[in-house]
Amino acid sequence: MAPDPAEPRASSDEKVLQAQYLRSLSSFEGIMLAQIEMKTQLSNRLNWTIRAGLVLLGVIAFSILILLLTLSAQINRISDVVVNINGHFESITQRMDHVSAAMSDMEKQVALMAQIDLSTAAMDREMTTMQKQMHGMAGNVAGIRNELSLVKDDMAAISSTISGMNAEVGMMRHEMRRMAKPARSMNRMFPFP
Repeated sequence: MAPDPAEPRASSDEKVLQAQYLRSLSSFEGIMLAQIEMKTQLSNRLNWTIRAGLVLLGVIAFSILILLLTLSAQINRISDVVVNINGHFESITQRMDHVSAAMSDMEKQVALMAQIDLSTAAMDREMTTMQKQMHGMAGNVAGIRNELSLVKDDMAAISSTISGMNAEVGMMRHEMRRMAKPARSMNRMFPFP
């Protein structure tokens, strides 16, 4: 086994104690100065960190202020847009009311289509009957044309006969004048009362 270490014993010499005291005092002073210097450096670092943090917080605050101002301006614009949209929705609602009224009118008119179909079917039947009658009338008109052409031929014959009669009457007048010439001369000589 190893022997127990001996406990340190203070020297009884006054000079040695004084030198030890001075050494320990200078060591303590060195330690204290090192601690003070370290605290000074740490406080300087802390001050610079606090300043940088304050600058950073100022920049963040300024950015937030700009964002808030921008948002307030955008909110005003958005509120104007919403007001315009509400106006458009009101006009759309009015137009939709007109459209619904027009649709109800169209539904009523479509409901009348069955009656129109019945009327159209009746008109188709009447048109078919009228077409048949028109074909019959066309045949009658063709017959009338034939009759008129015959009448025209007869009128041409009558006209030629009348022309011949006119010629005969003209000749008869001429003959009458010729035959009445002696009577007129006698009438001049012996006028009748």
